[in-house]
Amino acid sequence: MPMASSMQDLIPHVQVQLVNTFGALFIGVIIAAVLFGVTIVQVFIYFQTHSGTGITFYKLVVILLWILDALHLALIVYSIYFYLVINYANIGALIEFIWSCKLQLVVTVFTIFVEHLIYAYRICTVSKGRSKVLPVIVGVVVVLTSGPAIAAIWYMYKEVHVIPDLVKIEWAICVYLGTIACVDVIIALSLCYILATSRTGFSRMDLFITKLMIYIINTGCLTSMCSMTIIITFAVMPKNYAFKVVEFILLKLYVNSYIALLNARHYTQPNADAVHSSECHICHDVYRPGLHVRVSQDDGHPDEMLQSTRPVQAVTRPIAVTMKMNSLSSV
Repeated sequence: MPMASSMQDLIPHVQVQLVNTFGALFIGVIIAAVLFGVTIVQVFIYFQTHSGTGITFYKLVVILLWILDALHLALIVYSIYFYLVINYANIGALIEFIWSCKLQLVVTVFTIFVEHLIYAYRICTVSKGRSKVLPVIVGVVVVLTSGPAIAAIWYMYKEVHVIPDLVKIEWAICVYLGTIACVDVIIALSLCYILATSRTGFSRMDLFITKLMIYIINTGCLTSMCSMTIIITFAVMPKNYAFKVVEFILLKLYVNSYIALLNARHYTQPNADAVHSSECHICHDVYRPGLHVRVSQDDGHPDEMLQSTRPVQAVTRPIAVTMKMNSLSSV
């Protein structure tokens, strides 16, 4: 009877622990799956809008990010399946920190590092003729983040064997998350600086630049706040798995924000084809006065002559700027 009563007292405590731990993880997996569906939509839009460009570097990048995102989702789904299905009612197995939990952290760190490298490469590409120091600073900062990343992974495989051992590497995780949050801010500010110096005085192009700047600031702040949320929840509730929920979402936000930036021109200029056709029509109208000049001279109407030198210059600049902005928003 005493043993039976002690077991009855233990069951409510276990249920509470499951709600705060694996119940939270289950909710995190559901949210991550929803965000993965958003990633699929983003990838579909990108390949639809770039169907005629052949195989490019950025298409390979999008495919790589989608594969890593799918692998990450598969790993966290297996982790929940292991704890809640394979080891159902096996309380002793619930504290194990299994291989899929470790590998999904590696996938997260690697994917974020790859994205930061791609952002640094893009900054280097679009900042030509504007700044030589800025791409170097961003590149060095991005490369330096590999230090905290490698340290966090190494300590995880060395020190963490059961879930409570995560407290031992709390400092390494917090340092890494704080580092990538700072890198996100630096990249966002760098891109905004490049865009701000690309203003042309043409209202349509400047409006597009402003929309890109707002989007970059929002996504940079979103990923940074997500990283800081993991740090806060991990420090305040180390025995609660709320920080793991945000961690599951972090990678999805990075992947979605980058692919959405590639699709920014599709979102901000839904009538992009119409814009290009109107620009071509403007060019045709600029050169048409040359024809009118010849006709009007034959007919003896000199008052219809138009000067074509200034309009040609006015059209040449927005076309060049459009090409540069396209290299930032889509390739």
